[in-house]
Amino acid sequence: MLLHVPLAPAPALRSVLTALGSPTAVREAPTPSLRSAQGPATPELPLPVHVLDRITPAGAPVTRLAGWRFLIRSGDRAVAAAETMLTPDGWAFSHFFEGPYVTSTERALRQAEALAQPYQARLLSVPELYMLTLWLHGDCTADGATGSPAATDLLVPLAPAPPGIASHLPHTVADLLPVLTHRITRAPLLGSPTPA
Repeated sequence: MLLHVPLAPAPALRSVLTALGSPTAVREAPTPSLRSAQGPATPELPLPVHVLDRITPAGAPVTRLAGWRFLIRSGDRAVAAAETMLTPDGWAFSHFFEGPYVTSTERALRQAEALAQPYQARLLSVPELYMLTLWLHGDCTADGATGSPAATDLLVPLAPAPPGIASHLPHTVADLLPVLTHRITRAPLLGSPTPA
């Protein structure tokens, strides 16, 4: 397999395992698929979730690590995901969730496994556009919790993607970043009041 998944911090994994072992945490989660899963549920494929904070005037993306996401597998498919976050006391379980990004992430990871070049898998969130991408980083030995997208890295928009951006179609950062920059800089204009 040419797709490399970075190792999550051990406390992040432990917090997800603890939550999965807690009937209260599972029962109270808004995840019918997880609650009705037959057999054991296991966390797999930990992906660091980076947030695109801004794009510099020179066009460079500035990101920060927001957490680690684990797909929760039951049987032959992912039924939910678990998110962890960094607290003053270290990594802690945040919440379970389900929805289109769970199946979309699983599909994008399968697509990435078929690529000829090795990549390290990460997630990149673009909050201003309500967009999540699978970020395929070219340096497989890099620390998955650090760094910013390189121009030659690939971004695979997950479904649902914003209008006009095809989901599950890989783009180099150099190609997609100008589109994102244009959309992000236009977004504040949409919500600004009209002059009197």
